[in-house]
Amino acid sequence: MSFTIEVNNTAVLAAFNRLLHAGEDLNPVLRAIGEDITTRAKQRFQTSTAPDGTPWALNSDTTLRAMLHGNGKNFTKKGGLSARGGKALAGKKPLKGESGDLARQIDYAVTGNSVTVTANPIYAAIQQFGGKKSEFPHLWGDIPARPFLPVTVTGQLYPDEAHDIVAVINAHLKKALQG
Repeated sequence: MSFTIEVNNTAVLAAFNRLLHAGEDLNPVLRAIGEDITTRAKQRFQTSTAPDGTPWALNSDTTLRAMLHGNGKNFTKKGGLSARGGKALAGKKPLKGESGDLARQIDYAVTGNSVTVTANPIYAAIQQFGGKKSEFPHLWGDIPARPFLPVTVTGQLYPDEAHDIVAVINAHLKKALQG
C-alpha cells in the first residue's frame, strides 16, 4: 500500500524554500569557511602550533645564527651579543620572519561552488610540509614541517578543521531555516 501526504502549511513550505535557496547560493557559506580557515591559519603564527595543536619544531641553531648575522646591530663592537640581538633571539618564533610575509599572504577566493585557500610565498609549501636538503639542495639544512594550513601531507583535512567547517555549514543551514 502506498499513499502521499501533501503539506500545504505556509511555514513548512517557507522553510523548505529557504533551505533550497541556501543550497543554491553557496557564496555566503563559502566566504565564511574561507575567512575562518584563513583566520585560524594566521593565528597559528602567534601560537606556533599545527592545526592539530602540536607545537611547531623550534628554529635550528643555523636559522638563529642566520637571523642574528642578518643585522649588524645584533652584536656589540667586541663581537658579543647586543641587547637588541638578545631580544631578537628571545622573540624569534618559527616561521615568523621580520617581514611577516608568509602569515600576511594567506588568503582565500570563492569561485563558483568552491573556496580556495592559498599561501602565496614560493616557500610556503616547504614550510607547510617540510623538506630535506638532499631533496632540495638550495636549502641550508633540513626544514621540519610546520603546518599552518588545515591540510595534511596526504591531502586530508585535520579532524578539528573538518569539524569547524561542518559547524559553519550547519550554522548557515540553521540561519537559512530560521529565515
